[in-house]
Amino acid sequence: MSNKKFTLGDKLAARNPDKALARATELKAEGKHERAFKLFVVAAEAGRDTAQHEVALYYLTGSAGGLRSKAEAARWLTRAAELGNVTAKSQLAALYASGLQAETESGGLFPASTEAGPDYTAALRWGLEAAEAGDVEAQALCGFIHTVGPAELRDEAKAAHWHGKAAEAGNPQGHLGIGIMLLGKADNDELTFAAVEHIRKAAEADIPTAHCYLAIIHECAVGVRQDYGLAAHHYGLAAKSGIRNAQAKYGVMLLNGIGVRANKVEGETWLRRAGLTGDAEAASLVADIYARGDQGLPPNYAEAAIWFRIAAEAGHRPSARALGMLYLMGAGVPRDADEAAIWLRKAAEAGDSMAQSDLAEMLLKGQTNPRITTPPPVLDWFEAAAESGDAIGAYNYAVCLAEGIGTERDDARAAEWFRRAAETVLNAQYRYGRLLAEGRGVAQDFAAAREWLQKAAEFELPEALFDLGSLHAQGLGGPRDDEAARGLFERAAAKGMPEAMFALGALYGGGHEIPTDRAVSLAWYRQAAEKGHARAALMLGKYLRLGIATPVDVEAARKWFTMAAKAGFEEAQAELATLEPSAAAAE
Repeated sequence: MSNKKFTLGDKLAARNPDKALARATELKAEGKHERAFKLFVVAAEAGRDTAQHEVALYYLTGSAGGLRSKAEAARWLTRAAELGNVTAKSQLAALYASGLQAETESGGLFPASTEAGPDYTAALRWGLEAAEAGDVEAQALCGFIHTVGPAELRDEAKAAHWHGKAAEAGNPQGHLGIGIMLLGKADNDELTFAAVEHIRKAAEADIPTAHCYLAIIHECAVGVRQDYGLAAHHYGLAAKSGIRNAQAKYGVMLLNGIGVRANKVEGETWLRRAGLTGDAEAASLVADIYARGDQGLPPNYAEAAIWFRIAAEAGHRPSARALGMLYLMGAGVPRDADEAAIWLRKAAEAGDSMAQSDLAEMLLKGQTNPRITTPPPVLDWFEAAAESGDAIGAYNYAVCLAEGIGTERDDARAAEWFRRAAETVLNAQYRYGRLLAEGRGVAQDFAAAREWLQKAAEFELPEALFDLGSLHAQGLGGPRDDEAARGLFERAAAKGMPEAMFALGALYGGGHEIPTDRAVSLAWYRQAAEKGHARAALMLGKYLRLGIATPVDVEAARKWFTMAAKAGFEEAQAELATLEPSAAAAE
């Protein structure tokens, strides 16, 4: 006979609510759920709270022909709860806490319910009734609501009371709740040890959150000896149960072989899982793996960009800056300064000073399209940082004032802020020294300029080395010292600075306090010219035309004179006019 139809015995039982309940209970035990459900409904409609509870469970599980409805479950649990069924009260509270909204203005006899976010007020109402009647699950739930529910429901003393009651009865969630509370306020060994023991009991019941806390305890040596092996073990268990933070931590430990055998592939897999579910730090770590390259493989900037975007969209500030830089360089993504500005701005508005500096530099260089990208308030960012005492902020603010970024150029104020930043910021030392040498915004003082440029030169800043060398060569701010100038220019030239290479060419060319060496002079002029230094190209052209330290080479001279002429040197144009037409031109 079909499981779905009433038998004669079922029909006879249905005539009496108590017999219907008894028969339904027998059928449920035999796994004949659809027949059991119909008889439970008969008894439930007659007001039997046990049957009402059973009907609600069937609507929750869907085990009677696939019927599933949280709203119907709540309706029947409410009927049973109003008749005093403690278990129904507890389960109704859990239902509201898990995501059901009670409609208090319903016109029906019992409140209708809709699926939405948690309704902690309704959950606490029913939970307290069940908790006070001794239901352990409800006690743990009440402790939870008083701990993490809406502000108006939070109450530390009540949370401790209900978590404690549940823990005394051996409830794992109660142990976890009271353990976390004790851990948060533990200021002595006794409380710490008690907290750890409660959390350990919850972990023994395989509660994922407890595994995560116990991992942190072992990793950070909270009331126990530090044990990375146990930390990795518990992070792994929590990760496999879907705890996002644990997935990220477990991934890092696998990646680096901390407390567990290193497995980069598995480590990256866990980081990916965490990243895809919203862990910004995990997504950023995956991006870093691709941006660096690994195990002999080159960087994969396209994949890195995907993960930096995921992290940035989740609010990870460094990832937004990194994504902006990829767009600025065209690495893994199309080169797009305006798109770069979008991501740099996200990082900058979140307080990333490096992103703020990068944006300011983009504005200074005119890299963005003003029709597409609205200039960000970099001046306001830097001024706020500067006023707060941040040295980098002071330097950036000074640059804005000196260059007229977001404001009128103000040399005096720029000098003031460069001076403040110069105590600790290398570039500020150089910029302030340069202002002193130029007398821009401050009284010209070559001796003081030497002092500040010397500070920056000690860190091999090419511009500082070059400017300090120029002061020595000209005898400004102190005695003329061509030998010292040569040493400074050579250090700057070693950093690839064309201006320093040209200066060395001039020093060795004669008329200075070092031995003249035209061959060395020629070599330096050539290096500078090959790096695009127009005046060096002019001098190289002269050496080649006249055969100074090299055979005459008119065609090579023509090449370098042409380069200098295009840069606006009239003397180079005059030199070209004196040269005989090239063979190609004559033809």
